[in-house]
Amino acid sequence: MNGKSVDIINTDAEGRLILGDAMCYAEKLGATHLVDIATLTGAVARALGDQMTGAFGTPQAWYDSLTAAAERAGERYWQLPMIEEYRSDLDSHYADFINTGSAEGGLIKSALFLREFATVPWIHLDIAGTAYFRKKTAYAPAGATGVAHATLVELALAGAPR
Repeated sequence: MNGKSVDIINTDAEGRLILGDAMCYAEKLGATHLVDIATLTGAVARALGDQMTGAFGTPQAWYDSLTAAAERAGERYWQLPMIEEYRSDLDSHYADFINTGSAEGGLIKSALFLREFATVPWIHLDIAGTAYFRKKTAYAPAGATGVAHATLVELALAGAPR
C-alpha cells in the first residue's frame, strides 16, 4: 500500500504483510499515532514466556505513553531494542526488503520490518506469548487473555501526546 515491494522468502510470515498495509491504511484515514497488536513471532514467547508482552516503539515519548497506560491497566510489557544493524538482514536483491530475516534476532527483525510501514509515532506489541493461557492461573482461566485491551483503553482515555 505504501509502494514498497517485499520479497516473500517465508510464506509463514504472511501476516506481517497484511499488518503493514493496515498500518498504512490507518494513516491514510488520518491516524496520527499507531499501536499494532499481533501474534507476530514465536520468538517473543520463547524469550519472555506467557506473562510479559514484547514491545517496540518509536519515538520513545510515544512508547512512554503506552507504559504509563499499561501501569494504570495492570498489564506488563517489555521494551525491546530496534537494533539498526539488523536491518541489513532484510535486504533483498529483488525488492525493497524481504518479509523475514534469519532466526537470530528474529523478534527484532520483525519489528524492523513493520517499521517500514509507519511514518507516524508507532508501537508494536507482539502478543504471541501472552494472548492465550494453556492452563488456568490463580487470576485467569485457560484460554484467550484479552491482553492489551485494558492498556489500549487507558491510552485512548489519556489522548495522544502533543
